[in-house]
Amino acid sequence: MIIALLYLILSGTYLLVIPILTYWYLTQRWYVASSFERAFMYFLVFFFFPGMLLLSPFLNFRPKPRQI
Repeated sequence: MIIALLYLILSGTYLLVIPILTYWYLTQRWYVASSFERAFMYFLVFFFFPGMLLLSPFLNFRPKPRQI
Protein backbone atom coordinates (compact mmCIF):
# COMPACT_ATOMS: atom_id res chain seq x y z
CA MET A 1 0.00 0.00 0.00
CA ILE A 2 2.82 2.40 0.82
CA ILE A 3 4.53 1.70 -2.50
CA ALA A 4 1.31 2.43 -4.41
CA LEU A 5 0.95 5.72 -2.53
CA LEU A 6 4.56 6.59 -3.29
CA TYR A 7 4.00 5.92 -7.02
CA LEU A 8 0.87 8.08 -6.94
CA ILE A 9 2.70 10.97 -5.28
CA LEU A 10 5.68 10.76 -7.63
CA SER A 11 3.53 10.53 -10.75
CA GLY A 12 1.36 13.45 -9.60
CA THR A 13 4.46 15.51 -8.98
CA TYR A 14 5.93 14.64 -12.38
CA LEU A 15 2.69 15.12 -14.35
CA LEU A 16 1.08 18.07 -12.55
CA VAL A 17 3.10 19.97 -9.96
CA ILE A 18 6.43 20.47 -11.72
CA PRO A 19 4.87 21.30 -15.14
CA ILE A 20 2.67 23.96 -13.49
CA LEU A 21 5.75 25.46 -11.86
CA THR A 22 7.58 25.26 -15.20
CA TYR A 23 4.75 27.09 -16.99
CA TRP A 24 4.83 29.79 -14.33
CA TYR A 25 8.61 30.11 -14.64
CA LEU A 26 8.40 30.35 -18.44
CA THR A 27 5.79 33.10 -18.32
CA GLN A 28 7.86 35.13 -15.85
CA ARG A 29 11.25 34.86 -17.55
CA TRP A 30 10.64 34.21 -21.27
CA TYR A 31 11.40 37.70 -22.61
CA VAL A 32 14.31 38.53 -20.29
CA ALA A 33 16.20 35.22 -20.14
CA SER A 34 19.87 34.88 -21.04
CA SER A 35 21.02 32.23 -23.50
CA PHE A 36 22.03 29.81 -20.73
CA GLU A 37 18.71 30.29 -18.96
CA ARG A 38 16.83 29.79 -22.25
CA ALA A 39 18.66 26.48 -22.77
CA PHE A 40 17.60 25.50 -19.23
CA MET A 41 13.99 26.38 -20.11
CA TYR A 42 14.14 24.16 -23.20
CA PHE A 43 15.52 21.35 -21.04
CA LEU A 44 12.65 21.71 -18.56
CA VAL A 45 10.06 21.59 -21.35
CA PHE A 46 11.72 18.52 -22.88
CA PHE A 47 12.14 16.69 -19.56
CA PHE A 48 8.58 17.34 -18.34
CA PHE A 49 6.94 17.03 -21.77
CA PRO A 50 4.24 14.49 -20.74
CA GLY A 51 2.99 16.82 -18.01
CA MET A 52 3.19 19.85 -20.28
CA LEU A 53 1.17 17.99 -22.90
CA LEU A 54 -1.37 17.01 -20.26
CA LEU A 55 -1.84 20.64 -19.13
CA SER A 56 -1.66 22.32 -22.54
CA PRO A 57 -5.41 22.24 -23.37
CA PHE A 58 -6.15 24.20 -20.19
CA LEU A 59 -3.51 26.91 -20.50
CA ASN A 60 -3.34 29.69 -23.06
CA PHE A 61 -0.19 31.75 -23.55
CA ARG A 62 -0.90 34.07 -26.43
CA PRO A 63 1.51 36.98 -26.72
CA LYS A 64 0.48 40.12 -24.93
CA PRO A 65 -0.47 43.03 -27.19
CA ARG A 66 2.34 45.53 -27.67
CA GLN A 67 1.91 49.03 -26.38
CA ILE A 68 2.90 51.77 -28.78
